[in-house]
Amino acid sequence: MAELRRHPPLAGLYAITPDGLATPALLTAVTAVLAGGCRWIQYRNKAADPDLRRRQAALLGALCRTHAAGLIINDDVPLAQAVGAAGVHLGREDGSLAAARQWLGPAAVLGASCYQDFEAARQAVAEGASYVAFGAVHASPTKPGAARAPLSLFERARRELPVPACAIGGITLDNVAPVIAAGARLVAVISDLTGPPAAMRARAAAYQRLFEDLS
Repeated sequence: MAELRRHPPLAGLYAITPDGLATPALLTAVTAVLAGGCRWIQYRNKAADPDLRRRQAALLGALCRTHAAGLIINDDVPLAQAVGAAGVHLGREDGSLAAARQWLGPAAVLGASCYQDFEAARQAVAEGASYVAFGAVHASPTKPGAARAPLSLFERARRELPVPACAIGGITLDNVAPVIAAGARLVAVISDLTGPPAAMRARAAAYQRLFEDLS
């Protein structure tokens, strides 16, 4: 059992891995965005068998540590603990935040999907969430039927919550600036981080520059 690691500040680009990538392609993609300055990676591969998930997560954990980045595991508390990830992200049906906090300890990063519900975000914080995620901010190819989350949620979170708010859903370089300006401290991106490694690195760097310019 690996020990949970220290993690960087909860801010900036938050790259989420797409489902179904073979291990070499996964490592190439994550290496590229880390080289561009991204310091948060979420591993999500819901269709993979447990052995493959364990292998891929362990490799990503080692890669993140070499870049002083944090690895978050989607929906799987035991896997996060097993590979020494920085923490776990849980959706509405993925278990108790309080139980995850008790299992992973006080240093772990716990993320909570709160969709369009500010009161759910407030409750998540009470249960130990380190950040809350609102979405879909824009139409998303990953979840095309998701309801939209207004930017006012991020403005309110900045005023009323003691943890960062993360924006997810259809985020691109073309539409992210107002999201950051509204108060999102993390932006979760999947589809806009694709292509050759050099292009992925450049896009990751562009996201990070926007945070520096607009924050």
